[in-house]
Amino acid sequence: MIKYLGSKRALVPLITDVVRRMPGVRVVGDLFSGTSRVGHALKAAGYEVTANDHNSYAYVLARCYVQADATRVSAEAERLVRELQRLPGSPGYFTETFCVRSRFFHPKNGARVDAIRERIAGLDLDPDLESVLLVSLMEAADRVDSTTGVQMAYLKTWAPRALNDLELRLPHVLPGHGTALHSDALHAARSVQLDLAYLDPPYNQHSYRGNYHIWESLVRWDKPEVYGVACKRLDCRDYRSDFNSRSRALEALRRLVEAVSARHLIVSFSDEGHVSRAEIEGVLAGRGHLVTLEMDFKRYVGAQIGIHNPAGEKVGRVSHLRNTEQLFVLTPDDEAAASLQALRPLAGDQLPLL
Repeated sequence: MIKYLGSKRALVPLITDVVRRMPGVRVVGDLFSGTSRVGHALKAAGYEVTANDHNSYAYVLARCYVQADATRVSAEAERLVRELQRLPGSPGYFTETFCVRSRFFHPKNGARVDAIRERIAGLDLDPDLESVLLVSLMEAADRVDSTTGVQMAYLKTWAPRALNDLELRLPHVLPGHGTALHSDALHAARSVQLDLAYLDPPYNQHSYRGNYHIWESLVRWDKPEVYGVACKRLDCRDYRSDFNSRSRALEALRRLVEAVSARHLIVSFSDEGHVSRAEIEGVLAGRGHLVTLEMDFKRYVGAQIGIHNPAGEKVGRVSHLRNTEQLFVLTPDDEAAASLQALRPLAGDQLPLL
């Protein structure tokens, strides 16, 4: 899966363990699905998963990893991946925007992205099958980018991986049913019936659309006007979630928790976020048994490397290299709450959150 700030790759085993301890859970919802790592793992564990995100690239990831049924799409997807892999490069919008006007990708790979994306657009595919091919292309491009992990800036000199050739691979699509939604989290919370809801909202001022604007443009293929050194979509200027605002984040969380009808609730948040542990526990207090689990992590790879300007030049040091990830688990079940106590304290994990 793609490199992603806030991805819960290293937390997935713990989240899955927590869900398994909740009785009566069949349908699970991830209302800020991002890369769909959590939804993919829970689908693999046998749950019926609904994954939601308002960003188009995240919705495509959810269609691939949660909604698509491998028994229905994998054979044709595998054939098409082989066909697309053979296409020669043909420079177009992607190359001009992200390889010439900016330096996120080497032009040889940008030309391949252009050719493959245009071919996918012309195939008129079933949406689930198309999502698998788009994820294959997104992940292939991610493996040859020249960034520190987010698309706010590119490196001044080529990352070694940027010189590798673009290679499509078939995503790990799972068999079985799932649902992908393309909606605001609050609307999704009000419209779906769940046994357990997992909430992983943005925790600071950075918009995920701004951090991953290239994937948004690649998936939409609307070839938008762009601005700045990073060639961001113009709509990155306009969109900000309430969770990106220090003054509005707490109330946004309160509204969302009140809208969720699930019997069990898990909220994931960083200690670097706009909302403190005490404030989150205050929102959840009185709704059942509340258990807070904490894990210590290295910060994302960009923090380890240092602060860079939009031209990829190092301009400063970060203030700290570790942070604490918090899982707030709310359940009405006495035995489930007691079993969660056995998970505390948790040993610090050395893996970065990517």
